Amino acid sequence: MDQLNQSQYFDYSLEPRRAILFQDVKSNYASIECVQRNLNPLTTSLCVMSRADNTKGLLLASSPTFKKVFGVKNVSRASDLPFLIETRKFNYPQWYRSHTDIHGQRTAPSVQYVAYIESWAKRTWLVPPQMQLYVDYKIKVTDILTNYTSIEEIHSYSIDESFLDVTESLNLFYPDIENRYVQMNQIALDLQREILHKLGLYVTVGIGDNPLLAKLAMDLYAKHNRNMRALIRYEDVPDKLWTIPKMTDFWGIGKRTEKRLNKLGITTIKELANANPLLLKQKLGTIGLQHFFHANGIDESNVREKYVPKSSSFSNSQILPRDYPKQWEIELVIREMAENLATRLRKGGKLASNLSLYVGAAVTSEYSSLKISRNIEATQNTKELQDLAITLFREKYEGGAVRQIGISGNRLSSASVKQLSLFETPEESQNTEKQESLQKAIDEIREKFDFLAIRKASSLSEGSRVIYRNKLIGGHAANQEMEKKDVS
Repeated sequence: MDQLNQSQYFDYSLEPRRAILFQDVKSNYASIECVQRNLNPLTTSLCVMSRADNTKGLLLASSPTFKKVFGVKNVSRASDLPFLIETRKFNYPQWYRSHTDIHGQRTAPSVQYVAYIESWAKRTWLVPPQMQLYVDYKIKVTDILTNYTSIEEIHSYSIDESFLDVTESLNLFYPDIENRYVQMNQIALDLQREILHKLGLYVTVGIGDNPLLAKLAMDLYAKHNRNMRALIRYEDVPDKLWTIPKMTDFWGIGKRTEKRLNKLGITTIKELANANPLLLKQKLGTIGLQHFFHANGIDESNVREKYVPKSSSFSNSQILPRDYPKQWEIELVIREMAENLATRLRKGGKLASNLSLYVGAAVTSEYSSLKISRNIEATQNTKELQDLAITLFREKYEGGAVRQIGISGNRLSSASVKQLSLFETPEESQNTEKQESLQKAIDEIREKFDFLAIRKASSLSEGSRVIYRNKLIGGHAANQEMEKKDVS
């Protein structure tokens, strides 16, 4: 390797060199739906689409063929598709929205293109999400991963991605192979084959000397390779990292960060890797140093060391299924969300010293959205948080329909340390203790059975969201029955 191309700052022989794999199930949700229907995940046109009332056709995931044919990305809208989902006919309004020039002149699609889209549209599966099914498959995939390393050496990055440290497994599985990178490639191949054989899912694997290089190998190269595997070693940094065409293709660098780097005269990953680290820290702070180390392929994190976030807030928000014009309906949802917040605080052993409320106005409303925040005495009490949230709402609400509500408990502290009030009477103190005992009993019943095992009569009201929301997983339907419209 030409030493002039290497970074001036690092001696890679001093860096930890582990055998790290980054595993990603290709088009996870869509692939699972294909497997359930005995379809090939790579050649079938399938899209997982939520048709719940508050989404109006949200594309959650799609198969590789669907993306290639229709040219859409995940997390798009049904209105972005080149065909109408009800009739499978060509979507002319969508075409003209993106094919009209500044003079208002339209470019009509060719007859061949229209026929091509409609032909594929008729063969396309549009299916509702089944989040519980996807969670079940995640468990099955993880079980297979434990055949290659211990559970302590596996870090789930998301529902379809995981880091694996297989350093200690290489010589155990492949004692006759001397080259460690050949061993790493072989273990990745065996992992791919086992998941495909047992679950029918195709897996992309990035291979590297550390977690960062394995992740970049998967993102930048493995996805585009026929065998769906790729390797990046420390020695490959100049050829495989510094040659990335767009800075935003690099992990952790978005358009905003790119603009800040451009102002410093840094326009490529190579320039970032060879920049002055002191200048980067001065202009961008600690994150600037992190980008500098990453551009040089440096990452000393350990898969074994699980990241435990120090949450500074607990928050929850939801888009309502329709416009809520009545104040009592809006307050009902606010009370339900405040109760959910209190439950999470108690489960996490936290007290909130600040309460924030967001009430998003409907498009049809003549009033503006509300954003309210207030410091409060540290609490996790359900009634206190409900009363406070309603008080904040009534202070600012002037009328109009509402479509979105969010609530957040901020400035968290440990529930094991609670400041006593000098102004609380013995009767009030006794009442507080009774409420806390009751809430603890309710929490224990819900934890053992289900959140809906104990619920208020108001949950049966038309505007209530507590029953529906507590059946969701990750904000989406757990199974097909929860979707109100059949899209299959």
